[in-house]
Amino acid sequence: MITKTGITAFIAILCLGILGCGGIRFSEISPDARDFHPRRIAVLPADTTAFVEAKGVVDRLFAEALIERQWFDVVGGEAVGRRLESDEAFRKVVAGYLAKRANVSFSDPELSGRIGGLTGTDAFLLVRVDYWNYATENDKKLAKVSLSITMVEAKTGKALWIAAHHKISEYLIIRPDLPDVAKDLIREMIGYMPH
Repeated sequence: MITKTGITAFIAILCLGILGCGGIRFSEISPDARDFHPRRIAVLPADTTAFVEAKGVVDRLFAEALIERQWFDVVGGEAVGRRLESDEAFRKVVAGYLAKRANVSFSDPELSGRIGGLTGTDAFLLVRVDYWNYATENDKKLAKVSLSITMVEAKTGKALWIAAHHKISEYLIIRPDLPDVAKDLIREMIGYMPH
């Protein structure tokens, strides 16, 4: 026999389950982000080591999506990339910062502050491409893009926001362009970014 309380509990659990299905795979905001509202942000060139074909494309898409939001002035990955090629001192600072993050998991506040000073920004984004490919799984053709993002406060080196998410588009005949899949993914992800 089904009771009124049982039906109410079932409906409540069903509603909570449906509400929990939205959002991105991982997003963590630091408590320090509550009071941090950057005016200008830089996007360092994306780490596309495993997926060279994404190089430059992801940088451009991030800059476009952030400019579209109009939350901050944006120094895009392409502009930062050009500066890395031409400015030896800047290249050493960025390389030193990224090496410390990769090798000892340390966000050096001195180096992050120098990156902020050299780019004239309050924060910067580190982007990594985790997937950028086409695949077939269980007889389904898929276009897959996955990104990880870290927002760093330049002055302190603190990671204010870390997010990871992926977008998979199924197709039959015409393959979707991976930049189009990435564009939708980036727009979705930055919707969770503190600003």
